[in-house]
Amino acid sequence: IQVDYNLPERFDLSYKGSDNELHRPIMIHRAPFGSLERFVAILLEHTGGNFPLWLMPTQCMILSLSEKYEKYSEKVLNLLENNEIRALVDHRNETIGKKIRESEMKKFPYMLIIGEQEEKENKVTVRKHGGEDLGMMSIETFSSIINEEINKTLKSF
Repeated sequence: IQVDYNLPERFDLSYKGSDNELHRPIMIHRAPFGSLERFVAILLEHTGGNFPLWLMPTQCMILSLSEKYEKYSEKVLNLLENNEIRALVDHRNETIGKKIRESEMKKFPYMLIIGEQEEKENKVTVRKHGGEDLGMMSIETFSSIINEEINKTLKSF
């Protein structure tokens, strides 16, 4: 709900009051879309697109070194989804460097790199947005890191 003093003035609106004088009305209206758009614009401006982890539509991107590891990538994706972590798999036939660079530019908070070693040990190599390498870890460990980070930023009700 908004109180608008501007539009009645722009449209030169007036009414005759009980005192027989002309008065400028105040407009009260709902603006659900305008205010939502302004909120998103302020949020983008404030964060520079680096949303908090809980707000990111995609919390991590799974990057496989080659198409040989697509099945394991899908398995990792399913495990993450079971832990309520939003992730996508990059199946493109590109170099890992290009995939990492593009994921950094799209500001994904975490990148999970999957290759031969990770598939053998049933683990993932984790890289955080900004270039920090967290090393190789199990999917359960990674899930707990994500949940801890989310719980730190959100207050419980």
